[in-house]
Amino acid sequence: MPEHTFRLNGEQVTVNVADDVRLLWVLRDILGVTGPKYGCGINVCKACTSHYNGKAFNPCAVPIKDIQPTDEITTIEGLPDTVGEDLHPMQRAWLDHDVAQCGYCQPGQIMTAVALVRKAKAEGREITDDDLDGIRNICRCGTYHRVRQAIRTGAERM
Repeated sequence: MPEHTFRLNGEQVTVNVADDVRLLWVLRDILGVTGPKYGCGINVCKACTSHYNGKAFNPCAVPIKDIQPTDEITTIEGLPDTVGEDLHPMQRAWLDHDVAQCGYCQPGQIMTAVALVRKAKAEGREITDDDLDGIRNICRCGTYHRVRQAIRTGAERM
């Protein structure tokens, strides 16, 4: 098996796996990182959303061969470390607004929200309704109203 090395939540990891194995399976089945959820496997539902070098991406759609040793993958488990706290401000906002019902989509929702807020802040602007309307993470419980509120609160705290 080929050897693949990359950074995961701040630590260098190496796995021996075929080049065409999707990163989501490497994270979940080989490395035991279960925050990114399997929803569809075809880059539609966004339940697995994580960060690739600081930008939101879906590891269900990326073969491990496309990940380089210098690439940083951050999952919901590593998100608090990006701010040096027990919880990231977006995670705290999620709790404050009681967003989760079943909770299955929440790691992907939070990772999408953080990337969206970072992008807006880098552009020197606030989160807009258009930004929020562009989020495509699927929530079967329908907590979208609370998701939007939590994103706005999290953005204020970031």
